[in-house]
Amino acid sequence: MLRTRALVAISAVVALLAAIPATSFGKSAGASPLPSSACGPLQYKGSGSPDKIIVSDLPLQGANRALTTEMAASVQFILSQHGWKAGKYKIGYQSCDDSTASAGSWDSAKCTSNARAYANNKDVIGVVGTFNSGCAKLEIPILNRAAGGPIPVVSPSNTYPGLTVGGPGTSKGEPNVYYPTGKRNYARVVWSDRFQGAANALFVKERGAKKVFVLNDKETYGIGIATLFKRAAGKVGGIKIVGFQAWDKGATSYESLASKIKGSGADTVFLGGIVCNNGGKLIKDLRKVLGTKVKLFGPDGWTPIQDATIKLAGPAANGMYISQPGIPINKLSGAGKKWASDFAKSRGGKQPDPYTAYAAQAAEVLLAAIGKSDGSRASASSNLFGVSVTNGILGNFKIDKNGDTTLGTVTFWVVKNGKASVVKTITPKLSLVG
Repeated sequence: MLRTRALVAISAVVALLAAIPATSFGKSAGASPLPSSACGPLQYKGSGSPDKIIVSDLPLQGANRALTTEMAASVQFILSQHGWKAGKYKIGYQSCDDSTASAGSWDSAKCTSNARAYANNKDVIGVVGTFNSGCAKLEIPILNRAAGGPIPVVSPSNTYPGLTVGGPGTSKGEPNVYYPTGKRNYARVVWSDRFQGAANALFVKERGAKKVFVLNDKETYGIGIATLFKRAAGKVGGIKIVGFQAWDKGATSYESLASKIKGSGADTVFLGGIVCNNGGKLIKDLRKVLGTKVKLFGPDGWTPIQDATIKLAGPAANGMYISQPGIPINKLSGAGKKWASDFAKSRGGKQPDPYTAYAAQAAEVLLAAIGKSDGSRASASSNLFGVSVTNGILGNFKIDKNGDTTLGTVTFWVVKNGKASVVKTITPKLSLVG
């Protein structure tokens, strides 16, 4: 049965990647497509043949599939709006998958092999990705050492702080360990977990939390956000952390863990991790033992809310609060509002997920860096930093010298009757972030 499901999942991804019409290229047709089985066909609808290739690197299998395939479509949509060009360079595009059917999420071996494929293909000049911070930790060093200079990477969703800065919530040697050449090649258009952790601490307190049990899924992102939430909760005051423990994504039951949480007297549980790591079962067992009086809070690892958390947890997800860096799609203005409308029309009227807007903005930042370059990887990478974006899809912001954005709003959602709705947005003060 497992093998059958895996084959079905792989077939679905292959079919999806092949659904978008592609132009075929021979050996003398300019840029050489990535031969990796992880990548879809080369897309290009400009004149002649592409000079360079950009890729998106996302987990296209598992609970996040509906979101990540939409994000990949948004990257291609942005490229088509630019006439398949970045400055004077003609750009082709390939959508690549860093997940496996068995994992149902990103896979370390897949992330590594993808990065090597990009580095070894001289025509690949940029990456939009990754989706998961753990995958980014593996890919960035490989892309940083690529021949011809570091390959520029712009992530729409990595929130782990250690990819760009050191300090609280990071590990020893970060972030320098990811840049062996000593030159930076990574930026992101989403706020890091230092800010999301702080916003969650403020929101949890607003909701009346007194005693909080903090869980994590043992992964880079999960441990990081859980630690930063705990740290921020201590600064906010009035919140007691009564437990800090990991959940095993391979467990068949979490009732004993739920009983431990109940015994701690917690009135709130913060779930630092991603829904793909058996999150549906975890929520069901927590509800079974704790009931509905104990509140559940999760960071953006529990998105897409409708297609992942609600789908996997069912009615048990009702009442759960989930945060997401950025603002809701219907709050976008200017270029963002127009992009949302145009993209929705191209997708049959379906409103895009908030993170899809971030994928589109990441593509814009990458294309701008390539357009200002001399055509080399090194030059494109250097153009990622110190830039100002005016009336972008996400509004006005800058990318600082570390590759971090100055965007700072976090949106909170609540699940009611099987649907998610916005509760409020919070922008924490820098004094709380540290």
